[in-house]
Amino acid sequence: MGHKSRFTRVAVGVAALALAATACGKTSGEAEKDDDAKKGDSASSAAAKGIGLAYDVGGRGDQSFNDAAYSGFEKARKEFKLGGQDVEPQDGESDADKVARLTQLAKQGYNPIVGVGFAYAPALKEVAPKYPKLTFGIIDDDTVKGDNVADLVFHEEQGSYLAGVAAAKATKKKHVGFIGGVDVPLIHKFGAGFKAGVASVDPKIEVEEQYLTEKAEDGGFSSPNLGKEAAKGQLDKGADVLYAAAGLSGQGVIEEAAAAKKWVIGVDSDQYHQKPLAKYKKYILTSVLKDVGGAVYDLTKSVVDGSPKTGETRFDLSSGRVGLSESNPAYGKMTELTAAVEKAEADIKAGKIKVPTS
Repeated sequence: MGHKSRFTRVAVGVAALALAATACGKTSGEAEKDDDAKKGDSASSAAAKGIGLAYDVGGRGDQSFNDAAYSGFEKARKEFKLGGQDVEPQDGESDADKVARLTQLAKQGYNPIVGVGFAYAPALKEVAPKYPKLTFGIIDDDTVKGDNVADLVFHEEQGSYLAGVAAAKATKKKHVGFIGGVDVPLIHKFGAGFKAGVASVDPKIEVEEQYLTEKAEDGGFSSPNLGKEAAKGQLDKGADVLYAAAGLSGQGVIEEAAAAKKWVIGVDSDQYHQKPLAKYKKYILTSVLKDVGGAVYDLTKSVVDGSPKTGETRFDLSSGRVGLSESNPAYGKMTELTAAVEKAEADIKAGKIKVPTS
């Protein structure tokens, strides 16, 4: 299936690297940084301190969005022999807390500094101008527009459209479900793409749609119990394929769908290969992939190379940074499903299909 296979192999390799790392907590990589310094790093002095990574709600260990960012963090550190610090969010934190977190990373000299998630936009707008010699990056936001800021955004709706096609081909009850973590425009993109993909196969298929919370601070991205409860509700209504774009909360969706022996579609990382989800993987049909780790890696490489990336970069199906995993052997055996996904992918790339974002 073209680039999806290559994307999956890269994602799996990077994820394995992340899982193999033993550093943990809020200062991941500091010990290795000291060891590397003794060896004589060849990285540019601008990046010698290493990478600063500030996680989104849910933090590291979500097996999804944040872990995808961490994989790129670890890959860049190991390849370029850099130090690094990754810091966790606090429950119910304010923009002021994010400002303090980014400021501390900047004062310590980390470069680049990446905010994982659109929630860092207000903080980056405040902090980045104060440190013009450092490079900042933000995932999933295109509004910061600073001279030293890289806005790294994805066409999630395209991957979600393919997930919708897959779900429509996999359902036996003509009834599927979408569970979004938080009722915000970014997650609407996932839902809109998914619903459009389902309708392209059969507009009569019923789609359940639910958002766990109105605000991120209420736990929509960080509460597996909320995901599990929502999944149970949709399964009880008759849905037999669920797709969750909900960060850590998605683990609850996967668990509940697997308990009911129904298909579930993962998000951001290839969740079929996540060790904490191993006992459920038989029912993880596929995952919508966003190469967040690749975006973190690329930004770090640009700093190391002395030509820091700035401005907006958009990743889509054609770039290979958005895709659909095919790790589950059962997926590859569904020939009608895979053929439909391949055709939809080709049509999106060719501009024949314009996927809605809302």
